[in-house]
Amino acid sequence: MDVVLLRWPVERSRRDRLQAEGVPRLLLLDSAIDPPEVLDCLEDWIRVPAVEIDVQARVAALSVRSAEHSAEGPALDGDGVLRFAGTWVSLPPVETRLTRAFVDRFGAVVSRDMLGRAGWPDGPPGRNALDVHVLRLRRRLSTVGLVIRTVRSRGYLLEAAAPAAAQEA
Repeated sequence: MDVVLLRWPVERSRRDRLQAEGVPRLLLLDSAIDPPEVLDCLEDWIRVPAVEIDVQARVAALSVRSAEHSAEGPALDGDGVLRFAGTWVSLPPVETRLTRAFVDRFGAVVSRDMLGRAGWPDGPPGRNALDVHVLRLRRRLSTVGLVIRTVRSRGYLLEAAAPAAAQEA
């Protein structure tokens, strides 16, 4: 993912938008400006004018952190709280069990049969019940940057959503 260079504080609103999208940012500060509080591991700053090699080193470090950051999968705790990319969402019991199956196989296909057994250990529900819960899960998980994709005739796959900046390109 590309690192975006921003003039601070002139591009404050753009910084906030990029931070919400999980885009790595390097803030360029005038020598008279106090540095801002760094929002997350995908942000850094440097005073300008700066030596080109210093800017390149900061950009390279942000690129590495971005790759490591996006490689982390979602984590689901025992209380039904799903954490991903610095955000979280609380899930009801059936959706927690379904999400456990997705998290355990993050990035791989999970069959409808496997989801039925995970969500309803005492016996699988009708087809409509699973469809309704997957629809609800899709809505909830979109708030933390995850999507559930349908894999025709095989099941579903949980993955990180493409950043909005990448979708626009």
